[in-house]
Amino acid sequence: MALPAWLNDAVFYEIYPQSFQDTNGDGIGDIRGMTERLGYIKELGCNAIWVNPWYDSPFGDAGYDVRDYKRVAPRYGTNEDAKKFFEEAHKLGMHVLLDLVPGHTAIDHPWFKQSMKAEKNEFTDRFVWTDSIWEGAGDAATVRGISDRNGCAVVNFFSHQPALNYGYAHPDKPWKMAADSPAALATREAMKDAMRFWLDMGADGFRVDMAASLIKEDDIGHPANIRLWQDIRAFLDREYPHCAMVSEWGVPHESIAGGFHMDFMLHFGPPAYMSLFRSEHPFFSKEGKGDITTFLEIYLADLASTEGKGLICIPSSNHDMMRLARGRDMHDLKICFAFLFTMPGAPFLYYGDEIGMRYLENVTSVEGGYDRTGSRSPMQWKKGAGMGFTTGKTSYIPFDDSADAPTVAEEEGDKNSLLSAVKALLKLRAAHPALQSFGTFEPVFAEKNAYPFAYRRVGGGEEILVVLNPADRDMKATFDCTGEVLYTVGGAVKNGKVPARSACIIKK
Repeated sequence: MALPAWLNDAVFYEIYPQSFQDTNGDGIGDIRGMTERLGYIKELGCNAIWVNPWYDSPFGDAGYDVRDYKRVAPRYGTNEDAKKFFEEAHKLGMHVLLDLVPGHTAIDHPWFKQSMKAEKNEFTDRFVWTDSIWEGAGDAATVRGISDRNGCAVVNFFSHQPALNYGYAHPDKPWKMAADSPAALATREAMKDAMRFWLDMGADGFRVDMAASLIKEDDIGHPANIRLWQDIRAFLDREYPHCAMVSEWGVPHESIAGGFHMDFMLHFGPPAYMSLFRSEHPFFSKEGKGDITTFLEIYLADLASTEGKGLICIPSSNHDMMRLARGRDMHDLKICFAFLFTMPGAPFLYYGDEIGMRYLENVTSVEGGYDRTGSRSPMQWKKGAGMGFTTGKTSYIPFDDSADAPTVAEEEGDKNSLLSAVKALLKLRAAHPALQSFGTFEPVFAEKNAYPFAYRRVGGGEEILVVLNPADRDMKATFDCTGEVLYTVGGAVKNGKVPARSACIIKK
């Protein structure tokens, strides 16, 4: 498996379509709005985009309940709008990954409507059903009594998201089909067909939702799901070798073995990611009670197991977790971004994090967001009614109505703003191969329950040292910090002193 060359310096921007830019005044973002803002994303320093699901959906789970894999949701526009979005992104030298949701559909997807029928048909086994209305599916959640079909339908997440049938790793009941059964293989082919549709239109690849969950009751290490994705990767290598893939898996050596080019460090699974930003005492906090070794123990092992084969991606936030700004001020966020944009792998920047958009507390759930809704509020482009997001009077999720709510317009004119810092850091990353996806990474100072954290990046014939001290107290540098200071926030390292709440990037 060859990695697409553009991943060498890729920096992704995650667009949540319904919250980014509304052009028709209905309070919901759309594809034309996304297209209009491509120049902003490019100027920011991002050269790749991940778009959350834009497919037709009843929006019981914000679009992760797909009703038609080949049709844009009318509220976002048309398939022609999608094609234009790909074309305009490509003109700017940008690549686009779509969100693929292969594990389940909406309960009103035509496939599921057919599968609910008592009479046998093409889609009877497209989903996972037990043989009796009185028989559940063990630990798996189900819905029952919803049709004349005698059985319970397994669901993947919410009760309105029935699980597509990719088979079971160890079928031990008549209704559990093997992963190589005709029905399971038919599901796999149907998903390949959906991928072809968007790749032919102009997509450059996919972010894959719940990628390790397709084949049910897999063994430790997900060997059956790895084999499934190897089959899909072989199909892509034959027909679309340019297709880049990032997984919502969270165990990089597994997903990359399956043929993915990238995997995320995320808020579920091992504690590494949470220990950085969202644990009880995160490392990136002015209180200075974090432990960088919690992150490094897992990260270094993952890095060793995937070296040269794929990328480990650390997101600023995403649509499923609280925003990076929660509990932090703008200065704190600059230090966080100094870390995020100088690490190996491809960074993923969640829309609005670049201006410090806040997590909205106690917001009523919208479209199945629940506590995630506070991270999905509309982009804040400028002050005033609609905040530059919509010309309408309301938005589908409330805005941050604080008097000091951050906006792009205000920060663009301020050289000391978070937005300016993000642009400077991404410009620096683009100019230095050592800071990009494949530059080597080596901790220089990383002790348990101690600050600062320093690491060396090497690549392209250069060596760069990054020194981070989020704690609100000066620290001592016991390592060589001489060299050309490329970037600093909070002050440079001088005479062995690492200033409180600082980040310093030094070319050796």
